[in-house]
Amino acid sequence: MNNSVKIKIDGKDYQVQDGKNLVDTAKAHGIYIPTLCHFHEVNSPLGTCRICTVKVDGKTTTSCTTKVYEGMEIEINTEELIDIRKAIIEMLFAEGNHFCPTCEKSGNCDMQNLAYDMGLTSSRFPKVFSNKAVDFDADRIIMERNRCILCKRCVEEIKTDDGQNVFSFVNRGIKTHVHIDYEQEQKLSESKALQAMNLCPVGAILVKGMIYEQPFGERKYDLLGKTKKSPINGNGTCINDKQKFIVATTSLAGCFGCHMSLLDIDTDILDVLEIVEFNKSPLTDIKKFSKRCHVGLVEGGCANSENVEVLKEFRKKCDILIAFGECSIMGGIPAMRNFVPLKECLEEAYIHGVTSEIGANIIPNHEDIPKLLNNVYPCSEIVKIDHFIPGCPPNANHIWKVVKSILLGKEFSIAHDEFKYD
Repeated sequence: MNNSVKIKIDGKDYQVQDGKNLVDTAKAHGIYIPTLCHFHEVNSPLGTCRICTVKVDGKTTTSCTTKVYEGMEIEINTEELIDIRKAIIEMLFAEGNHFCPTCEKSGNCDMQNLAYDMGLTSSRFPKVFSNKAVDFDADRIIMERNRCILCKRCVEEIKTDDGQNVFSFVNRGIKTHVHIDYEQEQKLSESKALQAMNLCPVGAILVKGMIYEQPFGERKYDLLGKTKKSPINGNGTCINDKQKFIVATTSLAGCFGCHMSLLDIDTDILDVLEIVEFNKSPLTDIKKFSKRCHVGLVEGGCANSENVEVLKEFRKKCDILIAFGECSIMGGIPAMRNFVPLKECLEEAYIHGVTSEIGANIIPNHEDIPKLLNNVYPCSEIVKIDHFIPGCPPNANHIWKVVKSILLGKEFSIAHDEFKYD
């Protein structure tokens, strides 16, 4: 190998080309370093997302901005570095409005795929994003700033045929955002506009009228990383054919529509009962867990103290916890009150409302009444959720196909109209 140098990656020696980018060098030798901002055509590298963080000769640095040299010792897959990458992804989710089940880029999103690849289902950090204005003013592009991670790909890569920039960074610090030059944006060809949408690693850049609906199973990342799972019991081992899976369900701050959807499979419920036994559930009226459950299905978000306690109990008593329906995943309709102070909500409902009883200027308050939270929270902000089933409500067949797929370790084909919700 011409101009080759010897380096060490995670204790193993490699002969590589001198001066080559570390991300590309590692990839050439079958070693994967995750990144969101790196694009091999961009020179100099962007180094904005920090997800490719590694250690070179004992010092932490970004691998996309590092070139290999003789004798360098690189750490990539240590426990510490893996946790750093996970934390960065979690912070990006916490700092932006990234609700995958309702995002147009879901299934084609690089950041979503990295989260799945790292085994992340929720963030350890609280949501801190502010509501930013969505820019609909451009001729054909929508800029959803609430999702933008400031990777700078669009700024560096997307140009008109005469070499003019279409996107740029404006302001500084936490006020930084991507701005569209409307005059230059009008010059973009259809292919260049689609390139901008596809280049964005999240769902921040969308092309009007060109957001194609792709069936579940045919999107970019649907076929990656699939593994076969065996049916499990409470101890994590296979159950035999004569045992039934134990399922629990609950409805928190929601309308109970998702539970009604559970029953919409009509007589097919008899097939479900051949492999499933319901424990604590409104469907059985069992009030307390009488045994450990393989799966817990949770409808609705958390609006009061009782919702939180019930959800935490489900997390403790269920091996796998599934949030189904928009309320459990995002807060749904109940979360509309998050935009109004709790005090104003209660005053409008009990004192100033047109249906309030005249002279009854009392807001109910008793020790037996669960305490309302200041906001309605999705379940994933309270406990770890293993799987999500979106929809309002989800299709009954889709719910049970997902549950059976998880329990039996088998893959089921899911029709487009079962999964796509508009």
